[in-house]
Amino acid sequence: MSKVSPKGIAILTTAANPSVVHELLRAMRPRQWVKNAFVFAAIAFSEGRLWRFWEPTVGPAPLLRAIGAFAVFCMAASAIYLVNDLVDIEKDRAHPKKRNRPFASGRLRPVVGVVAAAVLISAVLPLALFLDSDKGFLDWDFLAVLVTYITVQGFLYTYWLKNVVIFDILVLAAGFVLRAAGGAAVLDVMITPWLLLCMLLLALFLGIGKRRHELTLLESGAGDHRRILQEYSVPMLDQMMSIVTASIIMTYSITVFLAPVAPQKPYPMLMATIPFVIYAIFRYLYLIYQRGEGGAPDELILKDLPLAGSVVLWGFTVLGVLLIFPN
Repeated sequence: MSKVSPKGIAILTTAANPSVVHELLRAMRPRQWVKNAFVFAAIAFSEGRLWRFWEPTVGPAPLLRAIGAFAVFCMAASAIYLVNDLVDIEKDRAHPKKRNRPFASGRLRPVVGVVAAAVLISAVLPLALFLDSDKGFLDWDFLAVLVTYITVQGFLYTYWLKNVVIFDILVLAAGFVLRAAGGAAVLDVMITPWLLLCMLLLALFLGIGKRRHELTLLESGAGDHRRILQEYSVPMLDQMMSIVTASIIMTYSITVFLAPVAPQKPYPMLMATIPFVIYAIFRYLYLIYQRGEGGAPDELILKDLPLAGSVVLWGFTVLGVLLIFPN
């Protein structure tokens, strides 16, 4: 009978501690799982009719696979957050807010994060293959997207690209595009390139706002926390924000006009969702410039009622148009 080493017993005992489990869940950042909702974009804006789940030829399988893809991306993202916090543990201690994170504050031992990240990564890869293999044969496209996401976000960004000016924002934005591409891959549908471009611009919008918040919050000490912040200035980020803001509205408008599932007669019905997008963008700009927010976009959506309401109304409007006015 094999014996468990004293170190292994210590790790198991630590993992069983309720406070450690709580801190580990905090480090996995479940509030940011809302970002993974981008995998559902393929259902409403794809070259197919997968949103009509009640039809006998479609059934619930596409929706279940999309939900599974959402869960897989949540697990992968949490593993990446753990790795990122472990790498940045010393830098986070110099940040007025991030120093309260579980690893930076010392409430959670690094070894627990290493084990948890390894378990999550080991679990998501076979799950991704399983989600894409219910058609009688193995399909590797969803797994390929997930591996790309983990490689780019978890390794290239964490160890290199987050210290390269401009690329640090572009890589984060690419993560949203990969989520949408993953949703399309697991459903085996073609997603409109206009939607992918729109998501890229939206992610850039949020990323620029986050960088601006960090720069204004840390002021002269920004470089001590994150070296790349020395390469940016508030006027530069404001200029980038203006370009991306206008581009989002234009690209989203083209997206709803040309969406394959959108009814086009007597006119593109999804254009009714454009006012909600414009309001949400303007509301977010208001929170950035007038309230000094923007450091955590996912938390803003959850705590700002007008912003959350506009997102919810947008979602219901999209569903209503697709259900009431089938193409």
